[in-house]
Amino acid sequence: MRDLRLLLPAMSAWAVAWCAIGIPGGASGAALVAWALWATACLAAVLAVIGVLRERRRAAALRDGAVAAPFVRAAATALVVVSGGALVASSVALGLGTRESSPLAVAAQDHRSPEVTIELTGAPRAMRSNWFAEGDTPPLRVEGRLVVIDDAAAHAVPVTTALSLPAGELQLGARVTFAARVTALPADEGSAFRLAPVGDIRSVSLPPPWLAWTVGLRTGFAETAGALGGDGGALVPGLAIGDTSAVDEGLDAAMKASSLSHLTAVSGANCAIVTAAAFAFAALLGLPRLLRVVLALAALAGFVVLVTPEASVVRAATMAVVVLVAVAAGRPGGGSAALSLAVVVLLVADPWYARDYGFALSVFATAGLLLLARPLTVALARWMPLPVAAVIGVPLAAQLACQPVLVLLDPALALYGVPANLLAAPAAPIGTVVGLIGCLLLPVLPSVGFACLQLAWLPASWIALLARASSTMPAARLEWLPDAPGALLLAACTALALWLLLGSRRRRRLRGIAGAVLVVAIAVPVGLFAGRPLIGAATRPTEWDVAACDIGQGDAVFVRSGEATALIDTGPDPAALSRCLGLLGISRIDLLVLTHWDADHVGGVPAVAGLVETVLHGPLDGDRSTRALDPLVAAGAEPVEVVAGFGGNLGDARWRVVWPRPDAPPGNDASVVLDVSTPEYRGLFLGDLGEEAQARVLRSATLGPVDLVKVAHHGSADQSERLYDELAATVGVIGVGADNGYGHPTDRLLDLLRANGTAVVRTDQSGAALLTAEAGGFELWTERDSAGVAGGP
Repeated sequence: MRDLRLLLPAMSAWAVAWCAIGIPGGASGAALVAWALWATACLAAVLAVIGVLRERRRAAALRDGAVAAPFVRAAATALVVVSGGALVASSVALGLGTRESSPLAVAAQDHRSPEVTIELTGAPRAMRSNWFAEGDTPPLRVEGRLVVIDDAAAHAVPVTTALSLPAGELQLGARVTFAARVTALPADEGSAFRLAPVGDIRSVSLPPPWLAWTVGLRTGFAETAGALGGDGGALVPGLAIGDTSAVDEGLDAAMKASSLSHLTAVSGANCAIVTAAAFAFAALLGLPRLLRVVLALAALAGFVVLVTPEASVVRAATMAVVVLVAVAAGRPGGGSAALSLAVVVLLVADPWYARDYGFALSVFATAGLLLLARPLTVALARWMPLPVAAVIGVPLAAQLACQPVLVLLDPALALYGVPANLLAAPAAPIGTVVGLIGCLLLPVLPSVGFACLQLAWLPASWIALLARASSTMPAARLEWLPDAPGALLLAACTALALWLLLGSRRRRRLRGIAGAVLVVAIAVPVGLFAGRPLIGAATRPTEWDVAACDIGQGDAVFVRSGEATALIDTGPDPAALSRCLGLLGISRIDLLVLTHWDADHVGGVPAVAGLVETVLHGPLDGDRSTRALDPLVAAGAEPVEVVAGFGGNLGDARWRVVWPRPDAPPGNDASVVLDVSTPEYRGLFLGDLGEEAQARVLRSATLGPVDLVKVAHHGSADQSERLYDELAATVGVIGVGADNGYGHPTDRLLDLLRANGTAVVRTDQSGAALLTAEAGGFELWTERDSAGVAGGP
């Protein structure tokens, strides 16, 4: 197991990169870490040299060969480990220093909109929940690096933006010029700044020739595959070159829920196929070993450019380069050594890979295949034929290695992930290889290339069918402990299970204790988190008046009076809203209010299509409003556009619309503001109104004190102090997502509420919150906190 010697420096480098990026003090703090590690490395080098000299003197005195003592080996190991960490920390310090000294940082601080030129470092990605004005080009998310700012060359810093341009113009290596509002991002973000275009795009220059050849190839491939239709046509580009732009949200969610999404991420398997094919082709031509390696490297470079250098692609390509260089030198290296060296090299080149989930999943999956696939296959072969054991062992190894990382993204276990991967295993390589061949042949032999795509469509459709079927099966998702504790617990359970499966059969008593610990370690989080919805449904009050759903960064608030129920906005995610519907036991919605057309307020509409009788909404906004209303109208709901002065009844409650005014342009400041009065309380629901619109509401309507206010715009700083002073609400409900990146709710808003004696209910802290009106305030029940009374007499 000599290959495993490099695992320790790889893990050390990863840990140092993670910590140095988030250390207080920015570049200065990271520099201190780097200096400390370099000093430690020098000390380890001195100790290693002293140890070697002593061993040589001792060997000379005994007239024997010098043998490295354990002390020398330990000092040498420490030197390698600490040096790798020092290199990474130095890279972090340089990167943070460049960010802090960038003219973009000054522009962000001064709230200035400079003219910038950025060079794209990847292919554009479709934005989920895409909402845009009718006739506009849908915006695409792009990553790039700053090249020029205000006509002056600038040090390159990574940036991210959304541009409304055709995908064919936004390709790797293209340069785009525009005026932009600048927002500095936290240090742990891969991009240093977010750029929001102001006005029109000034110019777009095409990629250089050595990159431009891929543009037509990618776009033509995507268009031709799309003509095949169905889920298979959407998945073929993903399998072949990692292009998932045609995959809709439903299929994407199904792929993730069934643990099949890795099939559309270009990884080591794709790079291995390309390099092996090029190497074999060179061997057929009778080329010497060195030229074979050169040809394989050239093919790999072309493939990376074609699929764009995403984290997993760069990791796989770097690992392949290490192996090919070892082959050229006549010293083929093991897979573990290549992976470890690739991790260290990439973290030195870009330490922010340490916080990239795609990079982590790629590394962990490869490590699982290298370290676990063979032992698992041998162990499974005790009970089944070896070929069957190998078919099961390979995907199981990758799944076990990746699952702790996947839990950080989604605290749940996909129970059908391994069976789905087993069934997809024969189809995936066929779809990948045949699809890639078709992509390369389309420009020169269109008919042959299209035939290859038709063949690739079959395995791609099979994979899509597996994903949709397994994601809808009963108990497909098992809730687990979230965040780092959940990942660590799952890693520990996995290690214990592997020891029981692969370890020695002796020590029966110890194995029995380990088995009992494993059962308890799995049963406790499963019981707590998988059973939480059942417990919540059993303990929640049956009588409630207002319910704020936990749907992330967005709004979804139920109001109930008598036997009637209203829902104000739907949040961004249909799955999250469906969960809230199940928790509350709601199967019918008398009145749905869509305050405006932003995705965080109407994205969850599919979850209530067929449950709604009447939809109230503000001014229409072309395609944005059509996309939200069409599913509701098709399912039988009646849409009604309202302005200030509309009103009606909801059970024993009376509602009236106090905003917007007639002819208001659509947007946040045209949010439908609803005033709900019941015999027990009065509530005002403010949508996403900004400060100026709130001031206009005050001038146009008599509001007075209320018992409950749904705080505007998730608690942003854009609020009217006069409005909250006049409302003097007992309770303020804020629909907000944890770690939302906007700083919501802001300190200014929270100070406004505190100054007026308003108790705050935040969905990011409480989960779903149910309020029941009673004398002097509200009785509060939450998913995450104990019940209490909000407000007072």
